[in-house]
Amino acid sequence: MADSIAAASLIGYRPLSGGLSVKDGSYRRKSLSSCWRPVNEFVGKRILYSSPMLPRLKIDMLVNTSIKALAKELTKEAYSFRERERIPRTWNYRVDTGADRKPGLWPPENRADNPSLHNPLIRQERMGCGWLGAIFEWEGVIIEDNPDLERQAWLSLSQEEGKPAPPAFILRRVEGMKNEQAISEVLCWSRDPAEMKRMATRREEIYQSLQGGIYRLRTGSKEFVNILMRHKIPMALVSTRPRKTLENAIGTIGIEGYFTVIVAAEDVHRGKPDPEMFIYAAQLLNFIPQRCIVFGNSNQAVEAAHDAFMKCVAVASKHPVYELGAADLAVRKLDELSIVDLKNLADIESPEFGPPEPELELELEEDNDRSTRVGVDDIFW
Repeated sequence: MADSIAAASLIGYRPLSGGLSVKDGSYRRKSLSSCWRPVNEFVGKRILYSSPMLPRLKIDMLVNTSIKALAKELTKEAYSFRERERIPRTWNYRVDTGADRKPGLWPPENRADNPSLHNPLIRQERMGCGWLGAIFEWEGVIIEDNPDLERQAWLSLSQEEGKPAPPAFILRRVEGMKNEQAISEVLCWSRDPAEMKRMATRREEIYQSLQGGIYRLRTGSKEFVNILMRHKIPMALVSTRPRKTLENAIGTIGIEGYFTVIVAAEDVHRGKPDPEMFIYAAQLLNFIPQRCIVFGNSNQAVEAAHDAFMKCVAVASKHPVYELGAADLAVRKLDELSIVDLKNLADIESPEFGPPEPELELELEEDNDRSTRVGVDDIFW
């Protein structure tokens, strides 16, 4: 552009080459101004001259420097406004934090994405689904549970063992616990390991006979698990049932191969509200606890998940939604959730999962002069 303006400005300009000279056939130096010729050809960005004394010269070798500089300045001034609009000067791009995002827009906000990350591979991993794990409880989340059968099994066992029938509030406390844990710590029926094992096995047999081997999937649970399978999210199944009973139930309802890890009663020492089951499942999934989401159906599950620094989604199966307010998210069915919801829950930059605050050390002041201590009665009087 600058060359074209400079060339257009030089057409017909006589003192073009004031200091240059050429040689003619007699080898005498002649000023170029004496052999000036009008323009004969204009090709692209070049202006060619034809003369018997002067061969075809390029105008670029003859352009005065000051004129070319002036043409460049005119070009910059003419297109300065376009350049400001097209190329940012500071390169400070605004990061979309979602603070001014209007509610109700679709798709929902994805807090897992961080546009300020300069490594595209890390950003792609965060945008993907392989950086979080899902831990499901068995009863009340995947299949329908029946609390009445649980209470009836404990009452039948108490009658067989000649123990007093446990009241209702005690039976609510033992929900989610291992049988051995409930017998020794809550019901206080025995402390002998062999006796606890015998009664726990008998209680499981009573429950299975009452249940009859009939399992019903909860509405939306299989569809949600299929979505997680499609997105290649690793899943774990935890339960206080024996492994053999759990595997038979999984085969009965036809969800074999869905879960990468299965944690049964034989794998842990304590049940809920102890977080041992969830921590062990996260270890088997090779995930840190902050990147795992627990799907439970009780406040005991919420407490255990939070103790393990995990997020918890509560499914309102035997408790209403308003009683599950301690959970990070409460739903009636699993198919109400989306993948973006799980990414937002597994946001590792959550302040509650940050580094612990340093503990303040209290400095004890040494009281060397004990005789100067004044009593309360002395001050009053």
